[in-house]
Amino acid sequence: MLLSMTGYGEARGQTEALSYTVEVRSVNNRHLKLTLRAPEPYNLLESEFERVIRRFVRRGTILVQLRIERTSRPEDFKINPVALRSYIRQIDAACAELEPAIRPTPAVLLQQVLALPGITSESLSTTAAVSEEWPVIEQGIVDAMGRLQRMREDEGSRMARELRSQRDQIASHLAEVRKLEPGVVQTYRDRLRERIQSLLDSAKMQITDADLAREVTIYAERSDIAEEIVRLDSHLQQFGEILTGKDDSPGRKLEFVVQEMSRETNTMGAKAGDVAISRIVVEIKSILEKIREMIQNIE
Repeated sequence: MLLSMTGYGEARGQTEALSYTVEVRSVNNRHLKLTLRAPEPYNLLESEFERVIRRFVRRGTILVQLRIERTSRPEDFKINPVALRSYIRQIDAACAELEPAIRPTPAVLLQQVLALPGITSESLSTTAAVSEEWPVIEQGIVDAMGRLQRMREDEGSRMARELRSQRDQIASHLAEVRKLEPGVVQTYRDRLRERIQSLLDSAKMQITDADLAREVTIYAERSDIAEEIVRLDSHLQQFGEILTGKDDSPGRKLEFVVQEMSRETNTMGAKAGDVAISRIVVEIKSILEKIREMIQNIE
């Protein structure tokens, strides 16, 4: 089955402690690359994200965005008593050196001290707490990747149908070349005889069949494309087998086969020396270029 490297998946979930949204986007890339956008300290779990994602994809750039909203609880917030007492003692000592009239009341002092750094903290903003929440987040990643995978499968099926159609077009063009190929040498022989004879008529000379046969033989050897036709036909069969096979990562194989098809097509066009075949070669090369662009997005 062909899989497109382009897709999108989203999952949402909620527990008593938090609600989350996971968005996953994938674009084509020759290798697997993960980019994670997550609030601290959840970004520390990037290796865990990648471990889950590798269960679904082998190639492509994967963009993951995690949004978290935590439900605050009373036990999530604590006052640091050591810092609180230290601040109060320092402020009280400083006020004792000044006029007693400016010493703040306990309520005002406490209000001001609570705003100082280090007095309060959110105890669950720690790696330990995030690790406890990981199973919930992991399930969200799995759900999002499942939706992304279904989109990739649907797009891959459409691409496979189009690639089969393009392969059949090349096969049809190759069949035309195969029909034209035997007549190339005969056409050259007749054209060569006419040209040489027209030049020799003025000099009242004749060309022998042996001389003509020698020249035609040289041309036939140089322009023989039978081998290229056979190899291109073999590559077309291999291309079709990859499309219908169950290879886990057919994209690289398709790239190689298309490269070989282009090589045979170029050689065939250079050797044939026939206008009709050259036109067909141009059509084949145009189709191969479309195929090459398309398979860049296949895993």
